[in-house]
Amino acid sequence: MNIAKTGQMSPLKVMIAGFFSLILTMGVARFSYTPLLPVMMNQTFLNNFSGGWLASINYIGYMSGALIAASINDLTLKDTLYRIGLIVAVLSTIGMALSENYILWAIMRFLAGLSSAAGLLIGSGLILNWMIKSGHRAELGIHFGGLGLGIAVSAALAIIMKDQLNWAQQWQAFAALGVLLAIPAWLWLPRPDASSTAASNKALMDKPPRRKWMLVLYAAYFCAGFGYVVSATFLVAIVDNQPALKGNGSYIWLLTGLAATPACVVWDKIARQIGELRALLLAYGLNIIGIIIPVFSSSLIGVALSGILFGATFIGIVSLMLTMVGKFFPTKPAKPMGKLTLSYGVAQIIAPALSGMMAQMTGNYNMPLIIAAVVMVVGMVLLIRLERMVKYE
Repeated sequence: MNIAKTGQMSPLKVMIAGFFSLILTMGVARFSYTPLLPVMMNQTFLNNFSGGWLASINYIGYMSGALIAASINDLTLKDTLYRIGLIVAVLSTIGMALSENYILWAIMRFLAGLSSAAGLLIGSGLILNWMIKSGHRAELGIHFGGLGLGIAVSAALAIIMKDQLNWAQQWQAFAALGVLLAIPAWLWLPRPDASSTAASNKALMDKPPRRKWMLVLYAAYFCAGFGYVVSATFLVAIVDNQPALKGNGSYIWLLTGLAATPACVVWDKIARQIGELRALLLAYGLNIIGIIIPVFSSSLIGVALSGILFGATFIGIVSLMLTMVGKFFPTKPAKPMGKLTLSYGVAQIIAPALSGMMAQMTGNYNMPLIIAAVVMVVGMVLLIRLERMVKYE
């Protein structure tokens, strides 16, 4: 093994590279759409239905990226795709500002979804592989913190720009930020070492769980994807839809991101104490509370608590799930991460379009939120089933 490739870079610096990559590919390319959706609905022809479909198209791109991540083994190719993803994240963001054209927006949201997969799946897999080979703890809490801070950054920037710039200029500002984020995300991630040995010179061995166990895990993660995407797409619009709360949506989104930023490190510690599946069960339960609160409370305190609980739990679910499945396959973690994410992605394609249609018909988001909470309850049942099943043959 070439130690120069894996040992010379500080693990913190590698984590920070991933941290910035997620702020770019998720916070800018993906999550900037959430605070900008109400602005675009106010200043362009977009409505709940067409806006929901754009979110679904974004997830089609994300799922396409997950398919790519799940189908390739070559670490050098994955590294190339990661770096292409950084570029696409910037280009798809600036592309949203070029014209008030739905087809263009659909293409850009699809490309943004591809870039999100590059950062979240391929980037996470590369970093986890590097950490294991370099003899460091196989945890990605700091890395996934970039997803939470990405939400906070998208919210803060939207708040600053709200009364200063129109919808197109706001997309341009996000693209400019993206260029700055791409630099450390590119430079600080080491090129991968394709060998199958760790720093201790021990061969890395995959230890896949039983197929039935994995299928139940996929189903549980599908439920998490459904529960996540309704709030992730419409939280700002849900808040701004309340006359007494109008204008506070971006502040709630900011709280969501701030709650999510340290959450992965906290969930890593919880998982060390009680195990990953029980930590996931706790995260699912708190996530359900966060999802359902806006149905019963339209107060500022209520929706703020909803945003905090949602932010603190959805990111923990993603981090725990992807890290857990990646550790089963240390030689190629991005591949099983991609397969797992396909189940999450299917839910993310279905839920936004369905939720947008319901909101357009009823004038509120209560029914989509109730359905999301019920699906998450099913996910908890599946997690309990996983704990009782034999993991290995």
